[in-house]
Amino acid sequence: MTTGSVTGAITLDLLAGLRVVELGPGLAGAVCGQSFVEAGADVSRLSGEAEEVNVWLAVNDGKRSAIGSADIDEILVNVDLVIVDVTPDGASVARVLIDKSRSINADALIVSITPFGLTGPEAEFTGGDLISFHASGMGRLLIGQVEDPEAEPPVRAAGDQSAFVAGATAACAAMLALAGERPDGGELIDVSTQEAVACMAVRELSAPAYGEPSQSRHHDGAGNGSTVSIIPASDGFVAISPREERQWRAWLGVMGDPDWGRELRFATKADRARNWGDLHPLISEWSASHTKQWIYETAQDAHVPSFPLATPGDLLESPQLLHRGFFTEFQHPTAGMLRRPGVSYTVRRSSNGKSAAASVKPPRIITPYGGPLSGVRVLDLSWVIAGPTCTRYLAALGADVIKVETSGRADPGRASALHAILGKSKRAITLNLKQPEALGIAHRLVAECDVVVENFATGVLDRLGLGYEALSEIRPDIVLLSASGLGRTGPDASRVAYGTLIQCYTGFATLNGYPKTSPRVGWAWADPLCGLKMAFAIGATLRQRASTGQGAHIDFSMVESLLSTMPGPLIDHQSGRASIGPIGNDDPEISPHGVYPCVGDDEWVAISTASRREWGALCSVVPELIVRSSDSLETRTWDAAQIDRVITAWTSTRSAREATLSLQNAGVSAAPSPDSTELFWDAHLQERGFYAKSTDMDGSSRGLPGLPWRWEAGERRDQTPAPELGADTDAVLSDVLGMTDGEIAELRDTGALT
Repeated sequence: MTTGSVTGAITLDLLAGLRVVELGPGLAGAVCGQSFVEAGADVSRLSGEAEEVNVWLAVNDGKRSAIGSADIDEILVNVDLVIVDVTPDGASVARVLIDKSRSINADALIVSITPFGLTGPEAEFTGGDLISFHASGMGRLLIGQVEDPEAEPPVRAAGDQSAFVAGATAACAAMLALAGERPDGGELIDVSTQEAVACMAVRELSAPAYGEPSQSRHHDGAGNGSTVSIIPASDGFVAISPREERQWRAWLGVMGDPDWGRELRFATKADRARNWGDLHPLISEWSASHTKQWIYETAQDAHVPSFPLATPGDLLESPQLLHRGFFTEFQHPTAGMLRRPGVSYTVRRSSNGKSAAASVKPPRIITPYGGPLSGVRVLDLSWVIAGPTCTRYLAALGADVIKVETSGRADPGRASALHAILGKSKRAITLNLKQPEALGIAHRLVAECDVVVENFATGVLDRLGLGYEALSEIRPDIVLLSASGLGRTGPDASRVAYGTLIQCYTGFATLNGYPKTSPRVGWAWADPLCGLKMAFAIGATLRQRASTGQGAHIDFSMVESLLSTMPGPLIDHQSGRASIGPIGNDDPEISPHGVYPCVGDDEWVAISTASRREWGALCSVVPELIVRSSDSLETRTWDAAQIDRVITAWTSTRSAREATLSLQNAGVSAAPSPDSTELFWDAHLQERGFYAKSTDMDGSSRGLPGLPWRWEAGERRDQTPAPELGADTDAVLSDVLGMTDGEIAELRDTGALT
């Protein structure tokens, strides 16, 4: 048990009066419901036995338990949202619960979570975390490139992350539906866990649409070290990310300006990437003589992004998290009072004393129905991944999103396919906020907007005169979301952070991979996850604003958001369970549970037998297993190495697709672990419309990954391609602010629109 104090866990009332019910035994549904609990909704869980596993204790805390209630029909009649999650079962089981809910309450919003969705040729495929994660393609990306792909097969993330992603996805979609205009009658949102996890890597998913090959898992020598790297310290490891030239120069200063820092082979970021094999040992030789805390603090003092590699348990005593009241205490059935992750954002309202109701503008209703957020206008000051992902969802569901950039510092996402996806259905303007005339335009735009999203460094917005108090003077009912690494308050609020560094700091990076391997940064996982949670927070605040007329400032912490998906390790640490480090694809409660080689280069199939029935079905498909047959999980775990050899002998003579079909048809959960090209041509995803035909900025038509849910009533009807830099500047100034061509030309002459 930790000794620090919890300085007041966050309590929100954004969704007071909203009634939610969970049906089905799935963890993703429980995660979805917990998002609503944290925002103040009344959530009842009607499904399954009460779980006493640590992760379940965390995601069920604060809910009503109606298991065995004789009044389930009455409860369903009076709810606003029904969450159906039947994982690991397929679509037919989900439809039974959906039909029951509709027969009782035809007006309720229903969000369904299944492994592969409610439609498509693989809708009846089964599978838990291992299967959904690998089916998404993320198993090949999670830990990045490896030296020997045969020794390190594709790997799932530790801690049921597919359930947390699918739960966040379902919560986001449902919240945005409840926040805005809806057609008459109930609606059904279909969330496929496979698709939800796949959308964590939309840039890689888009590669086939541009004729690019899938990323190889084999380490090519350069890696990503010039952007973010893990280096040794005298007492562990530390992550650094001096990705900009000014940061690199500052980092050289931290290291005492070594002579090799002036060599031409390290002069630019591209040079450092090409010569990373030479550069990393030089940095490591220096760093190994310093503690990770000293490197972290010294680098941050020089404004170099850096964080020590930690475990989730290490952060239980974080002064920053304790100051922000992140942890929530709960009664553990055996270990007493423990802490679990709490709400990853705070909400405050303006203290300027103005009446919000007096300034609320009538909604801008766009007809015909253009999505639940039709009539909401968003000023998007964010960039890279997390913020643009959030505003992508708002735009896709009907909001008028105005993306603000400058020509000298455009969104880095424009350098890749990210902008083609995250920029869809937005309008782009250039506005140089260093110019007073541009700030005047920004203020006028705020007066016409409902939401502002930003991820500047802490303090920047206030220095520009665009802090929350200033914005609420202009528009008292404005909703401002500020996203940052560690939050806008607390002793570490000014620390410079990126999503990949946050993965190192929270312990996410150290939990993933295989035993006895060096820690790796891996894929940018935190950013798209935060985008989902940011959109949820905006939706919840908009819903409350609709009834109170009050705006708010949402202070969103990326560290807290990622930690909220890791309650298991946090509680394990407090209850005395030693950390065992990464375990690859293994699961202590399921065996066999792994990824097996198939015919072809770096081809794999994931197989999981979570029950005696599945084990018996596996034995019927792989006859050689019958002689080793056992209904005992303990015996199978003890004999796991030999069982894996028998399964490998069987899978090695088949393609991943052939093995999957044989196993699924027999009742065994299985899926290939595909790359982006295989996903692009996947018949199931194609039939579900996951790859939506999109017109690119150059006018060409491509199949780009769409939204992480299927919801016909939710998407706007006028989807547009991602805009060129500043393409809509004149139109926005004219349409939104009523400026004339002459006024715009005069403004451009001042340099405000560059």
